[in-house]
Amino acid sequence: MKIIVCGAGQVGFNIAKQLASEHNDVTVIDQSPELIQKISDSLDVQAMVGYASQPDVLERAGTGDADMIIAVTFADEVNMVACQIAHSMFNVPTKIARVRTQSYLNPIWSDLFSRDHMPIDVIISPEIEVAHAISRRLEVPGAFDVMPFGDGKVRLVGVRLAEDCPVIDTPLRQLTELFPDLNIRVVGITRGTTTIAPEGDDQMLADDEVYFVAAADHVERALVVFGHEEKEARRIVIVGGGNIGLFLAKEIESNYPDVRVRLIESDLARAEEIVDELGHTVVLHGDALDQDILREANIRETETIVAVTNDDKVNILASLLAKGEGCQRAMVLVNNSSYGALVTSLGVDVFVDPRATTVSIILQHVRRGRIHGLYSIGDGEAEVIEADALETSSLIGTPLRDIKLPAGIIVGAIVRGEEVIIPRGDAVVRQDDRVVIFALANMIKKVENMFAVRLEYY
Repeated sequence: MKIIVCGAGQVGFNIAKQLASEHNDVTVIDQSPELIQKISDSLDVQAMVGYASQPDVLERAGTGDADMIIAVTFADEVNMVACQIAHSMFNVPTKIARVRTQSYLNPIWSDLFSRDHMPIDVIISPEIEVAHAISRRLEVPGAFDVMPFGDGKVRLVGVRLAEDCPVIDTPLRQLTELFPDLNIRVVGITRGTTTIAPEGDDQMLADDEVYFVAAADHVERALVVFGHEEKEARRIVIVGGGNIGLFLAKEIESNYPDVRVRLIESDLARAEEIVDELGHTVVLHGDALDQDILREANIRETETIVAVTNDDKVNILASLLAKGEGCQRAMVLVNNSSYGALVTSLGVDVFVDPRATTVSIILQHVRRGRIHGLYSIGDGEAEVIEADALETSSLIGTPLRDIKLPAGIIVGAIVRGEEVIIPRGDAVVRQDDRVVIFALANMIKKVENMFAVRLEYY
């Protein structure tokens, strides 16, 4: 596949890295010579300096025979114009753009991005996606990662195992014997910097990050098995009243009206502006690093603090101060991915990386096959993919134990209508089932082949 990536920032770099590792033909465009030099030195891709919204630059990049353009520069207008030119001048089939400015995304202007006006196939708003990601984690206390699949019937859940976890040192195959009615499947274990697709004899150790797939109504019980019995937060403090903080407060007000929310915003004009957009959320003007403001927000009686300012250091420090005051749980937005391992060692419970969230959404549209959902784990070490099992799929009609899937691929769940099947060896995938699969990075192509739409399907 030939792909043009516009923008060499963190998202553009990581998308290009992922696509190049899978032997796609990738060209990256950015106006910054320094970023382009970094791309050239680090990745096996074409890289060129230029403005991605200029037709001659896109032409030199080979857009005329590209399969896809992914526009993730820092400027919304550049991303939008690049997609427009890719469509009008070069007839590129798939166009993806990151759009941050919320006025463009107002539903009253939804026709703007139609094929007759500014044709963009996929619009990504990182702020909205991050707010949704945080909201999902708030719904499942004790989890550091949560992703729904199968129209919400299935969840991928990530948990860290403490030393007192009751199933530490237990071979995975014994989980079924110990908890025969528990409808879950452990699909991935991250230990240090290594992620594996575990087999039956593998054991879980203290400090492991364990990913399991479960029917939605079994998640709460599964968390208890893994040593997590935290209660859902009824009092939340949000630090930062930007787009993410505002979206999150609105979502909590809409979906959880009984939850008490206080929001701290350092800019007075912004604080006054968002007061008018919120209902019962209490907005406080002040610095979240000021303990007096935290106390005014009643942080000692708060279950969860969510820090989502644009400054990673403020997010981390405010969260640690809050926990020092007695707040039970801390979630932070971390834009610098190198801080990820650091914040958990400091005592932060959950961190959200907007780059990883954006990359997952983009990859969903890059993958071949009838894909309904995709989630990238860690720094691209593995993916969880939800796809339709078509008539031509190699998974159809044979018990899973007889298919002998390669090491590194695990079928986590089968969704058949309203039924969720957490498969054992005798499970059989039928045509039109939705299948949720965990795959290590080097197995992604094999998974794509399993779900590819072949000509004979038509």
